[in-house]
Amino acid sequence: MTKRLVDLDDADVAAARAALGTTTLKDTVTKALKEAAASTARRREVERLVGGSMEELADREQRAHVWR
Repeated sequence: MTKRLVDLDDADVAAARAALGTTTLKDTVTKALKEAAASTARRREVERLVGGSMEELADREQRAHVWR
């Protein structure tokens, strides 16, 4: 783990702390970073699904073939 010196807006930290339910600055920053990464991963997965990656499962015959 690397220590870093950064300037943070107190209002932003307070808002993030309230939204995330954290109490310490370290927990707030850690959880915010993890939430940001998870949000991006969820968005990519939704885009993949909406893009038709599971289209085969809509057809009953194709679905039976895919699951074998």
